[in-house]
Amino acid sequence: MRMVASAKLHHTQGMTEAFLRYKNELQLIVDSLQLTVDSSMRTDDQQGASQLSTLNAPLSTLLIPISSNSGLCGAFNSNMGKATLSRIQELEQMGKQVHLLPIGKKIAHELRKTERELNTDFVQLLDKIGKNNDITGVSALVAYAIELYQHKEIDEVEFIYHHFKSMGSQVIQVDSLQLTVNSSMRADDQQQDDSQLSTLNSQLSTYLTEPSPEELLTSLFPRLLNAKVYGILLDSLTSEHAARMLAMQTADDNANDLLKELTLLYNKTRQQSITNELIDIMSGKIGEH
Repeated sequence: MRMVASAKLHHTQGMTEAFLRYKNELQLIVDSLQLTVDSSMRTDDQQGASQLSTLNAPLSTLLIPISSNSGLCGAFNSNMGKATLSRIQELEQMGKQVHLLPIGKKIAHELRKTERELNTDFVQLLDKIGKNNDITGVSALVAYAIELYQHKEIDEVEFIYHHFKSMGSQVIQVDSLQLTVNSSMRADDQQQDDSQLSTLNSQLSTYLTEPSPEELLTSLFPRLLNAKVYGILLDSLTSEHAARMLAMQTADDNANDLLKELTLLYNKTRQQSITNELIDIMSGKIGEH
């Protein structure tokens, strides 16, 4: 089991490395286009401020926790269950309505115990990515979230998942997914200084956009959302394989330690039995004389 988990981990890491190059370039293009569009729409500052104020005060959240579909991965799933319930409580204390969309059988089973309403259409999504690298489910998930947003059923999407830091460390992380073009810029990009912003603008100048930047941004933005969700799922999948590999390594070590203890106990018992037999034989011979 440890060898299987190791092979899957290396495969997923390779997928992640290849994907990140694409995602980072796409993020750069979208950010650059966003700067261009923003600079041409300075007259709508009041409207933009109004939109941002609405986004900064969400009243309904689509919470998407991600676990595994199988066990034998240590505390991976139990930690996710605790973190999800804690996050639900935090959101409800802030007066927000929480819509739950679990990905993974383990977290879905845990949330059913709370008797909350769940959308279980995407529970098996990780299997499709892990086995066949099928991303059609990712597009369907993003389309579903956008539909809820457009119908004003939600105004915020949060993913809660394990972020892979190293073989021995996978930390639970909460990421928000903004569903509108006006909020596509990352928080750290919005806080960049003038030199960093000018760098993005200079990089954009290398692109010849056809059609207009606005139309291109509208076309690329859903792809960026798909890429972000796919990246989160890959991160969780990598963390799952690492946790399972570590759990199986620990199980192997414990089994070897137990085997050594039992072997030592067997040898001691066998030696004692032989000693007792020799004593009985010697005692019998002495008795005959």
